[in-house]
Amino acid sequence: MCIVEKRSARLAAARTSRVVRDELMALILERGLAPGELLPTEFELVEDLGVSRNSVREALKALQALDIVEIRHGHGTYVGRLSLNPLADGLAFRTLQRIGRDARAVSELLETREALEDGLIRRVAASIPDVDLEALETVTAAMEAKAGSGEDFAEEDRQFHELLYRSLDNQIVVQLLRAFWDVFHRVNDRLGGEDPDLPETARRHRAILAALRARDVDGAQRAMTEHFRNIDARVALLEARGLGPAPA
Repeated sequence: MCIVEKRSARLAAARTSRVVRDELMALILERGLAPGELLPTEFELVEDLGVSRNSVREALKALQALDIVEIRHGHGTYVGRLSLNPLADGLAFRTLQRIGRDARAVSELLETREALEDGLIRRVAASIPDVDLEALETVTAAMEAKAGSGEDFAEEDRQFHELLYRSLDNQIVVQLLRAFWDVFHRVNDRLGGEDPDLPETARRHRAILAALRARDVDGAQRAMTEHFRNIDARVALLEARGLGPAPA
């Protein structure tokens, strides 16, 4: 087989895999299968779709990478969690790949997250439940204690921002925020970044909580904006490291 024929065969196989992948997603939707529910067997899928076993396997692998299906060897294939983990993985790789060539690689992530939270904080400020305020108090106090001893509080930071919007009962919001947070901290860990002023970061979280306790919508938004200005300093350090010489 000549080079042109081999290339045509590869392209045809790729097109077939995409078609089968789309048909499998359509099957999940048509049958109303929920996360954790069992898909038809590989043999049944081959029969139903009229394609080869290899095409079904390749399509399932592609869907597994997107968290749309979960392949449990020896047990079958199930509808996946449908999380945004693949999005976080892609964003993290994209950002790390751009660092060293583009000074705005990390800033773009932060701007997108800030735009999301800037709008969301207004929605919850006037109506956040007392139980969520108390949960935020616990997390903020933990931040302050760790900051006082010079200890990083990345996990409490994540919890704080998830608790802020819990009352919205919106899983897409939760997963998006978690994806942006995870990406930022993966990049931060990869480049050896650290918070230059832990007490100040804790103080800005406390300011957000104080505005929420007062049901001050405008004050909560201002406090959130100030919080992100604090993160800008960390982003500048990360980008400086990323644009510098490679570590020995």
